[in-house]
Amino acid sequence: MHRDKESESVMLNFTSSIPLGPLLSNSSFSLTGGAVAVPKDSFSNALTKNIVAMLVWLTLSVINSSMVHTFLRHSLFYENPRYIMFICMVINDALQLTLVTALYVASYIFRKIHASVCCLLIMTAVLTTRFTPLILAGMAVERYISICFPLHYSHMCTVPRTLLLICVIFILTATPPVTDFLITLVKEPPSFFHTTVFCDHSLLFRDRSIYYKNCVFDGTYLSCVALTLLFTYCKIMLTARAASTGLASVTRARNTVLLHGVQLLLCMLAFVVPSLQAALISLFPRLSLEIRYIFFLLVYIIPRFLSPIIYGFRDELFRKYWTRALACRGSIIRVRPVVQKVNLKVK
Repeated sequence: MHRDKESESVMLNFTSSIPLGPLLSNSSFSLTGGAVAVPKDSFSNALTKNIVAMLVWLTLSVINSSMVHTFLRHSLFYENPRYIMFICMVINDALQLTLVTALYVASYIFRKIHASVCCLLIMTAVLTTRFTPLILAGMAVERYISICFPLHYSHMCTVPRTLLLICVIFILTATPPVTDFLITLVKEPPSFFHTTVFCDHSLLFRDRSIYYKNCVFDGTYLSCVALTLLFTYCKIMLTARAASTGLASVTRARNTVLLHGVQLLLCMLAFVVPSLQAALISLFPRLSLEIRYIFFLLVYIIPRFLSPIIYGFRDELFRKYWTRALACRGSIIRVRPVVQKVNLKVK
């Protein structure tokens, strides 16, 4: 029993590379200095923060659902690898935002939840967090091929290859949380998953090998994604300079990859924020709840607005069908058939 308390205190001190736990610890413990209680939010502050979080979630959910609806209604998007990867990212972002918002709101209501439920939520949230940078790299490569190898695009970027790439990305992103679970299954007693815990990655997956494994994995694949975006951007820039006239498609592709780079930087914030957040909380302990809330918005909310901007508003083809679908939804006119009675006079 004493070891469990000591272990919990140690785990609160060391910051996990997974960003979900620290950001969702609203009123439990400080991330630095052991099990030191942080000041609780007043009812009005807590209510305001949760209402804002729910309104943002609702707004993005409406936008994302309308995009998915537009994609499903028009078969021409099924044959384009770019839109297939885009809609996968939209669905992933919607799922991640729903999970993170639910965990954020639930952390104000329930201090501890069942370990098995927390495990499922954390694993899914971590998977969706890691999925976004890898799908961004795939979309950047697709833009690079379309600009630099336009004659070979139809052979290199096919729907089966795109689906295969998405499956590979899913396996890569699912491997770390699955191995986290397997290591915990071996290291912890079976009764651990029947207990109640505060839903935090570092408190749920407590073995130190998990922390080092995730650091290696995150560093490797984020470096690969960053190099991929840099390579494709430079190649597209060189193609734009080599062109005799300014091609609008090249300019759009360059700007798209540049926006992907901005998205990647915001995604990488999720992996450096825990350390930065812990440092700020140690300097300003009375503002710990506000610091967590600001980072919650910065890391999990703002990047989700970029996906609709990049392909929802900037892409002419998708914008055409998307606005048409929104206009039809806004002005639905129910037309009822009018049955006219005809009197047949028999002469």
